[in-house]
Amino acid sequence: MSASLLAQILVYLAAAALAAPLAKRAGLGSILGYLIAGVLIGPFVLGLAGDVEDVGHAAEFGVVILLFIIGLEMQPALLWRMKGAIFGVGLAQVAITGVLLTLAGLALGLEPRTAGVAGFILALSSTALVLQLLEERGLRRGTVGASAFGTLLFQDLAVIPLLAVLPLLGDGHGAEAGGHAASLLAHQPGWIQALGGLGAVAAVVAAGLFLTPPVFRIIARAELREAFTAFALLIVVGAALLMQAVGLSAALGAFLAGVVLSESEFRRELETDIEPFRGLLMGVFFIAVGAGVNLPLVASQPAVIFGLTAGLMALKFAGAFAAAKLFRLPTRDAATSAVALAQGGEFVFVLLTAAIAAALIDGALAGTLTAVVALSMAATPLLLSAWQRLSRPRVETQAPEDNAFEHEAPDAIVAGYGRFGQVVTRLLMAHGLKVSTLDVSVEQIALLKRFGRRTYYGDAARPDLLRAAGAAQARILVIAIDDKEKALQIVETAREMFPNLEVLARAFDRRHAYELLAKGAHVIERETFEGGLAMGAEALKALGWRAYRAERAARLFRRYDERMFEELRELWDDDERFVVAARESSPRMEDLLRADLQLQTHAHVLGADDDSDRRPL
Repeated sequence: MSASLLAQILVYLAAAALAAPLAKRAGLGSILGYLIAGVLIGPFVLGLAGDVEDVGHAAEFGVVILLFIIGLEMQPALLWRMKGAIFGVGLAQVAITGVLLTLAGLALGLEPRTAGVAGFILALSSTALVLQLLEERGLRRGTVGASAFGTLLFQDLAVIPLLAVLPLLGDGHGAEAGGHAASLLAHQPGWIQALGGLGAVAAVVAAGLFLTPPVFRIIARAELREAFTAFALLIVVGAALLMQAVGLSAALGAFLAGVVLSESEFRRELETDIEPFRGLLMGVFFIAVGAGVNLPLVASQPAVIFGLTAGLMALKFAGAFAAAKLFRLPTRDAATSAVALAQGGEFVFVLLTAAIAAALIDGALAGTLTAVVALSMAATPLLLSAWQRLSRPRVETQAPEDNAFEHEAPDAIVAGYGRFGQVVTRLLMAHGLKVSTLDVSVEQIALLKRFGRRTYYGDAARPDLLRAAGAAQARILVIAIDDKEKALQIVETAREMFPNLEVLARAFDRRHAYELLAKGAHVIERETFEGGLAMGAEALKALGWRAYRAERAARLFRRYDERMFEELRELWDDDERFVVAARESSPRMEDLLRADLQLQTHAHVLGADDDSDRRPL
């Protein structure tokens, strides 16, 4: 590896590491920080960026990974719940905004084909930027969040047909949609290219359905996390290269692979393993975008560039607002969503590259549009902050109960979906609560899948996996695993990383229960206590006791045992004192229990209320 390459890697990593936290601290958002960092290290300021085009090509892999993650979220149930926001508001926004921008291009003197291509490319907004802004401002879960998320989801889906159509609109001599690799079928007849594309799509789908699950199970049994991550990246790269080889978009391959795996029990693990690569590469991508902004062009034509930026954002606001009002969103929410969507997106740069390769847009126009889009992205956080200050009262920040966006906000997370966890999960779901379940047993997951029950593979002791399962939004975490040490790790992780969660844990025995409480668990349940208690009551009935006496005896035993549990809690880590205290407590408990039971039986004979045993001890 050459020293120059290492130096270039150092520059970009330093920019990525410093830009995001500094910008966030200044209230600008990480993406704006990446763009500013790119401008600073670019060829027109410090000149540290090196070959920006090569870095941009490599960083576009971040866009490919982003589409893979989006594909993982494209579950049929989610699409159906959000059909109004996705295929209603989203379709209307792209159509209205695309037409408005096309008309604006024609008014500026562009040829009809160029104006149409540029208009619909610029109709797309930045998924990464908007979702982060909404999250930072507490708008992700409300009507604004649902509308914006649905629109962005449709735009991300629209990238695929746009990438496929652009070469067809050109002269037929362009590269693939990524713009950098020639198709192996480029010189073949059209029908062979079409068959090759269909064959590649079928291969990705077949591999996702039949090849990857058994490989994932083998890796999961081996418990090699790095192998899991390597195989996940292999899927993304393999699907992307296969699509490139037949002249289709690399992003299309990654998206298809994600969609196929969206119903897999390994989806959560895939998301958490891929996410760090996506975040880093997207950061480098935005730095490369900032470095690629032609500052001399902006300086030579400031009125034109800033005027085009203002015009773009105004038309995008108008299109997004009209689409939201068309579907009867409240005016304030519609305006907030429109402000958030009033910029060009990351896919604009990929699509512009494809349009240049297809000879639909020349380099000069693409350079101007790149500068305009970068400026619109930089302006959006500032405009959204200004709009929030101006629009009082604040827009809704809490989601309505039927908000489809809540698929990522479970009420509870259950770690461990064995015999214990299944009972808890079924009870919660029977009462309409959303439950996200995790388990590390491949065999258990496969068995449950046969019975139509869904759970995801993953170690709940990993903070990133808990976050992916919805720990930041959930109210409770139920730890139902039968691994004593792992349960302690999960409690410690959850209490440290997600203080919002109330932790309920399954304890192996009394000593384990004390350890769990010491780690911060709020509620513990000894796994055999209630079952043993119920069996004891049934044994009393079998010995001739009446049902009310047996049930009362079980309730009293529970109360006295809980009191004994609390009395011994302070001594649990001192073996000698704990054993002595337990030995002394047991006979005393039995005597008190016997006396109390006799007293209450006598009270019942005299006609006292059956609930008299509820008096405080």
